[in-house]
Amino acid sequence: MVVFNGLLKIKICEAVSLKPTAWSLRHAVGPRPQTFLLDPYIALNVDDSRIGQTATKQKTNSPAWHDEFVTDVCNGRKIELAVFHDAPIGYDDFVANCTIQFEELLQNGSRHFEDWIDLEPEGRVYV
Repeated sequence: MVVFNGLLKIKICEAVSLKPTAWSLRHAVGPRPQTFLLDPYIALNVDDSRIGQTATKQKTNSPAWHDEFVTDVCNGRKIELAVFHDAPIGYDDFVANCTIQFEELLQNGSRHFEDWIDLEPEGRVYV
């Protein structure tokens, strides 16, 4: 397995097609929960360490951030981007996530990666 050592600079630009989970809708009021808008933010982890999180965007399922994070990585294996809904009551709700292996990023020999990444279960994020 390939590990990464060095300076990681990642910019989270935007996400599209985010959908609330059934759990996120538990406090929704009204007959149209499919129009429920999230208050999303993205938490960024390298391996199991939190690097940071974006600001929360209010009432949108297609937020734009342009937040940049820089950190030194030692023996890094993966980057995880996890989208959460900033819940008004209790803990924040998980919406979607993705894992990017450093091995995949380093295979092409480029020092720069820029693309849309699919989130599970739904949505995409541009980094």
